[in-house]
Amino acid sequence: MRPFSSRAVQPTPAERVRSILAAARSMTVLTDGVSTEVHHLDGTGVMGHIHLHEPSETAPAPSAVRIPIRLELTDIAPTPVRDRLRARVTLTGLLAAPYDAESTESTCREFGQAVLEDGTGRTFVSLDALQATTLDPLATCEAGMLTHLLDGHGELVPLLLRLVRPQPRRGLLRAVPVALDRYGVTLRLEYPDGYEDVRLPFATPVTDIDHAGSRIHGLLTAARRASHPNRLLA
Repeated sequence: MRPFSSRAVQPTPAERVRSILAAARSMTVLTDGVSTEVHHLDGTGVMGHIHLHEPSETAPAPSAVRIPIRLELTDIAPTPVRDRLRARVTLTGLLAAPYDAESTESTCREFGQAVLEDGTGRTFVSLDALQATTLDPLATCEAGMLTHLLDGHGELVPLLLRLVRPQPRRGLLRAVPVALDRYGVTLRLEYPDGYEDVRLPFATPVTDIDHAGSRIHGLLTAARRASHPNRLLA
């Protein structure tokens, strides 16, 4: 587990995978040449239907069943931005019985590998890294918090632009919050010819969901001070 520090301004790949697994409400399962869309809208999320364990160190018995399985999950931005696909996660492994979405036996998977794909490329994440990573306290409520910020307090988003360094280039059409995690907020700056994402890190990482509001207010206060250097605003 990575220790919190002022230098940590964004999640590690393992943290992102954990968050995507925790927040996802659907996944695609590929096994035996068949693709199955699994949707769970009961509030449990896919992690209630996945248990990953270390590969067996002993050779399987001749009669043992070891069925390759591949799980695909997508991370979609909850706000209406360009290119809403933020990342893909692929988990591979083995099952000890034919896959059945309704069977508890299908929740236990021998871990093969986890792959995170996003705008920066492809990263392989080990099972040890996943198990050693604490779940981001904002992972399962990120969507609600972002949409609340945009729909209920949209006038505050331009204020956050005052913290962006270097300053946005000319021709900015709009800025939209596209991600929120324990380390900060990500804004998507949209231009006529494309977009770019900028991070606004919190002063310290969020360790409890109840502290998220104060971290966001801290960014807003810093933005007000940045735009009024001769005044100390509360």
